[in-house]
Amino acid sequence: MPVNLDSMNKSRCLGLVGGLGVGATIHYYEKLAKAHEAQGRTLDIVIVHAETSRVFEHVQADDRNGLAEYLTGYIRRLEAAGAEVAAIPAVTPHFCVRELIATSSLPVFNIFEPLIQERVARAARRVAVFGTRFVMESALFGEVNEVDIIKSRPHEVDYIHDTYVELARTGKGSEEQHRKLTALAHTLLKRDGLDAIILAGTDLALLFNETNTDFPHLDCAALHLQAILNELLGKNPANSH
Repeated sequence: MPVNLDSMNKSRCLGLVGGLGVGATIHYYEKLAKAHEAQGRTLDIVIVHAETSRVFEHVQADDRNGLAEYLTGYIRRLEAAGAEVAAIPAVTPHFCVRELIATSSLPVFNIFEPLIQERVARAARRVAVFGTRFVMESALFGEVNEVDIIKSRPHEVDYIHDTYVELARTGKGSEEQHRKLTALAHTLLKRDGLDAIILAGTDLALLFNETNTDFPHLDCAALHLQAILNELLGKNPANSH
């Protein structure tokens, strides 16, 4: 019986709920594809496009069940297209992660699980958060415990949120945005005695990477991607329950 080498080299089919924002979706797609290519494997992926504005509406209304229902609709479409596991390359939609995991027809990679593991490994006890206003003001939706999350001052929250929304809208970052957020990170680290900044927004990957981030940080997108790759390439069990 002939052996189908293409099927042997394929990973499990990943369903990606994209559009939240587009730049982060592209970043995940590129990283996933390059990692598979480096190991001689074929990335098996399907992507749908959700709307950031709809996510923000549900979060502002404190409607976890409504948001979970909205996202579950996309996950059902991904499953129909052949996906075996699902991921949302964005932090804000994880506002409803518990409700989503409970109702999703596919295992969902929880973006907070690898972050919690890394925080413990790094012994980071005092942190600040960069992301949307919802993520910052809710202290990561209460999903990360045993850590002091120091809230930034109101004008700092405004700047971080506005910058993040612009990144998500345009799908690209600027040198000025990188410079100003880097300066703010150093200010917070010194003023508030922090161990690290949590980059709790996947579109921040448009500004920061391992070569240009000169402050202690925990990168949600990078940690999430590594957890997904570990599962797809068979390195360890999924962070999806």
